[in-house]
Amino acid sequence: MNGAESLVRTLVAGGVEVCFTNPGTSEMHIVAALDRHPELRSVLALFEGVVSGAADGYARMAGKPACTLLHLGPGLANSLANLHNASRARVPILNIVGEHATFHLPLDTPLSSDIRGIAQPYSLWVRSSRSTPEVGRDAAEGIAFSQTPPGRIATLIVPADIAWSEGGKVSEVPSVVGPSLPATGTIENVARKLKAIQPAALLLAGGTLHGEGLKHAGRIAAATGAKLFAPYPFTRLERGAGTPPVERIPYPLDQAREALKGIRLLVVVGSIPPHAYFASQSGNSACAPSECELQILAKPEEDSVGTLENLALALGANTVPPIAEKPQRIAIPAGPLSPNGIAATIAALLPENAIVVDESMTQGRGILAVARGASPHDFLANTGGSIGAAMPMAVGAAVACPDQRVLCLSADGSGMYTLQALWTMAREGLKVTTVIFSNRAYGVLKREFLNLGVGEPGPIASQLFSIGSPDLDWVSLAKGMGVPAGRVASLEEFATALKRGLQSQGPCLIELPL
Repeated sequence: MNGAESLVRTLVAGGVEVCFTNPGTSEMHIVAALDRHPELRSVLALFEGVVSGAADGYARMAGKPACTLLHLGPGLANSLANLHNASRARVPILNIVGEHATFHLPLDTPLSSDIRGIAQPYSLWVRSSRSTPEVGRDAAEGIAFSQTPPGRIATLIVPADIAWSEGGKVSEVPSVVGPSLPATGTIENVARKLKAIQPAALLLAGGTLHGEGLKHAGRIAAATGAKLFAPYPFTRLERGAGTPPVERIPYPLDQAREALKGIRLLVVVGSIPPHAYFASQSGNSACAPSECELQILAKPEEDSVGTLENLALALGANTVPPIAEKPQRIAIPAGPLSPNGIAATIAALLPENAIVVDESMTQGRGILAVARGASPHDFLANTGGSIGAAMPMAVGAAVACPDQRVLCLSADGSGMYTLQALWTMAREGLKVTTVIFSNRAYGVLKREFLNLGVGEPGPIASQLFSIGSPDLDWVSLAKGMGVPAGRVASLEEFATALKRGLQSQGPCLIELPL
């Protein structure tokens, strides 16, 4: 077999089930191998930022890596913004990047580039296969590295001649060492402090925000009275009736400080201490009050779920029922479109086990709080702050969980970065309902400008913050890529369109002019 065949067979044997791709000439032998192995599902995207964002969303819901297949350095470079988000989400991804044939590289043809240098900022493991017999082994080791706790990005570079040459070998994925627990003394110390210092809170991240990890946190909260927080940029949060209540630390620094006001002990589990996204002119970007004691219980690479289980044991809370959100009957509002009305409509109509992918920015920040007693659902957020994540992540989540409905909430400005994802939704028949918050502005930038304290934006600044004139027509954009779409003008119309969208068997888009 050739190197490309050994690569694909190793991926299949290693449990990789999906390849998100935008391939080029140097990857044609790998594409030919994919043609022979339909069990490795190949999903085409029209832009590499959709490829990487989809791999991120897939990993968040599937809990295992997809691979990407990208064309040379420029293809990899196009994917970097959403690889940045994926690296902050700490999810497993294996990038496969084609390279020129080894004998062609010295010619310095137009697409030649430093692929390794492009990959290294977000890939802690980068390897270029040096011979055909090594390709399978390299792929297997890349899969294993991507699954190293808490989840990492690996990049394998495959020169074309190594892919097409004979002599490939299928390799078994090496075993992955699981995460370690923090020292027993650390857990016992935190248990003592939670009993002695009040008010206290746990800042949760990673696997502690869903499944068994969140249940352990709910037991600890029930036993100690501690509040549960998630950082603003979280990877995946299980929400809704019956789940432990978790409050998201707000994005604006003043609101974040208000949320943490009075907390005397903040136990950090699988995260880092909370700070504002950007520096303030005061020089203090900490969200927690100065009198609050910060206690790192588990680092991101440590076993956060096991740590919470042991902490619950140390507190005698392992048999305590977790605190849980009560079901809420949320009325569907009527009247003009408004952020609060939109949030209530979504919370009222959200189907059970839905996956909400949120990048609604300034207009949609109230949705998480309003939906706390809605039907149980998963919530995925932008973890790295690089906009254009929502629609690609929705693609990946829908591929990972085809029986669950995906609701994608996107601002119009951020949506324009990766609107090609709509085409992939249509092509794959994915059950994604996309809601576009169309305020025709970069609202976050307006707020940041006002925070400078220099007055209202002038004519140049105002022009740079506006994305109207001409206005974006999301209905036409979506229909042009094969996605049924409509624009609504009231909350009643929104409720009707959202009901219809959440019941459809394919993608649709709703534009909300605000």
